[in-house]
Amino acid sequence: MYGYAMPKQYAMLKEAPYVVIPLFKAKELYGEYVSKLNPFAAIWRVIENLFLAATAEGLSCSMRIPLNKEHDTVNKRLKVPPAYMIPVFIGIGYANPKEPQLEQYEPDIDKQIRFGK
Repeated sequence: MYGYAMPKQYAMLKEAPYVVIPLFKAKELYGEYVSKLNPFAAIWRVIENLFLAATAEGLSCSMRIPLNKEHDTVNKRLKVPPAYMIPVFIGIGYANPKEPQLEQYEPDIDKQIRFGK
């Protein structure tokens, strides 16, 4: 699934009729102590709820996590205040009914988990 979806990630976002760009207040992410990561954890709960709400309405979502230069470029173009970060770009729309439904790979857990090795 990952190998199939990753190359399409940009196209799915580009073709989405709606793009949501959530922001959270944090200049940088440092996990010196757990409470410093609260804004990061909170925004991902918001993102999860957005995905669940869209799915409940019969919509589909795609996401792309912007890293480094991409993140900074979008921040600059959208004039995001310097104290905020973008955790993800979310595309929302109706799924293409012609898109093939891939079968999920079911791993053999007994072959993948090893104890004492």
